[in-house]
Amino acid sequence: MAAGLLRGGFYDVQPTVDTVPGNYLGKGPDVYYTLNHYDVTNSEPRIATYIGIALGQIPSAHYFATMRVFPDTCEWSWQEQQPVGEHRSYEGIDVFEGAYTYRGMRIVPSWGGDMFESLMPDLFVPEASWAPKAWGINHPLTVRAQREFGMEDAKYGYWGFSPASHPNGGYSEWGVDALGMSSDGYPSDVERTSVDKGFGDCRPAANPTPAWGDGVVTPHAAFLAMEYETREAYDNLVRIEKNLGAYGQGGFFDAVAVKSGTIARRYLSLDQAMVLGALGNVFGDDVIRRNFVRGEVERVIKPLIAVEEFSAGLVDS
Repeated sequence: MAAGLLRGGFYDVQPTVDTVPGNYLGKGPDVYYTLNHYDVTNSEPRIATYIGIALGQIPSAHYFATMRVFPDTCEWSWQEQQPVGEHRSYEGIDVFEGAYTYRGMRIVPSWGGDMFESLMPDLFVPEASWAPKAWGINHPLTVRAQREFGMEDAKYGYWGFSPASHPNGGYSEWGVDALGMSSDGYPSDVERTSVDKGFGDCRPAANPTPAWGDGVVTPHAAFLAMEYETREAYDNLVRIEKNLGAYGQGGFFDAVAVKSGTIARRYLSLDQAMVLGALGNVFGDDVIRRNFVRGEVERVIKPLIAVEEFSAGLVDS
């Protein structure tokens, strides 16, 4: 099997939108595959990558077929910033080991700059210990960057940004715009403020120092961060509970706008699951990870991701 990308899904009945008919299993009726692919490494679909590789359903080289960051050329200047890094080869695949620069840190970004994309797969696979030169550097820096953004850049007084309920109703993505490859990123405030620091000589900066508005913090993001900044995450959650009152009979509410004090008084099962999973790992001796990686997952995935070296790290001063 050749290394490729995961499709976004398929329809069992032909829809009105464009699709690709086929059947990767080689037996049974055709299905109708979506045209989109998951092409970013630092995103939640990599948990499907781990499962597929461990089960022998997709080639191990697929892990290196996804992009750590998009290219640094002007043709890709629509992305959030111009990455820095170098090319390395793994399993015959040329990988651009690029990273974004933020507050003296080099970080492999996610698509939107949120905690869910970066750290959800880490609930199940001990990525930091299995890949010490890759996720072992990137995960702690991602948490640090989210904290420093909320406390130092935006000065919200709180931190932790991940897709969740909107305090004014509905659902929305939340993140740190500077840490997401998407040109408009995921916003961190109700006003949907974005930062634009340009793309080298390809695109001038349009809004390098924005004024942030009514920031929206999502408690489940702080729980995901607890693996890497236990005390800081705990203190942050205490402030969210005591100062913002974002806590009810079911635990922390899904999101809260810090300036207006508007609370999304809902509990989403996805976010609550991440809260419980993070607590299980931090206080239960990696109970989620230990049970998930038994057998083929550890045997196959651990050596696969151990060889990689990200361009993440602290910038030399």
